[in-house]
Amino acid sequence: MILRFFRRDERRDTVAAFYARISDASRQPGLYRSLGVPDTIEGRFECVCLHVLLVLRRLNRLPPPANELAQDLTDCFFRELDLALRETGVGDMGISKRMKKLAQAYYGRVQAYDPALEARDAGALAAALSANMTEGVAAEGLAAYVLQAEDRLAAQDLDALLREGPAFPAPAE
Repeated sequence: MILRFFRRDERRDTVAAFYARISDASRQPGLYRSLGVPDTIEGRFECVCLHVLLVLRRLNRLPPPANELAQDLTDCFFRELDLALRETGVGDMGISKRMKKLAQAYYGRVQAYDPALEARDAGALAAALSANMTEGVAAEGLAAYVLQAEDRLAAQDLDALLREGPAFPAPAE
């Protein structure tokens, strides 16, 4: 009975590996060098939010069990944010307040980007990206990258997403 607590949860490992691929894509140097996303904690937060959002949009358009993976990915994303806060020295007393702010920031971006993505409106998407990122971001180029990523993800079914990882384009260097 107690041995079940020592077994690895295969599903959780799969989701963690899936999230790691998304996180790696959000750290592509071209996003920072060519598209002007600031290479700061805030800039990296913006990029990982954007990439998670794109994958969740794709998962929500796929048949079950993609919805379960979407929920697991969301849980994993917020666990990783919690861990990142703790690694930067935020104590237990401040975690819940900061996590609430990060969740609000993430869902605010979802609300800002979704209408432009649904309409495939590069101008509106660039404006939304520009509003959330600091000066210097090449919003039009980033919007083009995001729309291209959305197209590539749309070509993947659930098996391909899990087997190959999300198909993000390489940002122009």
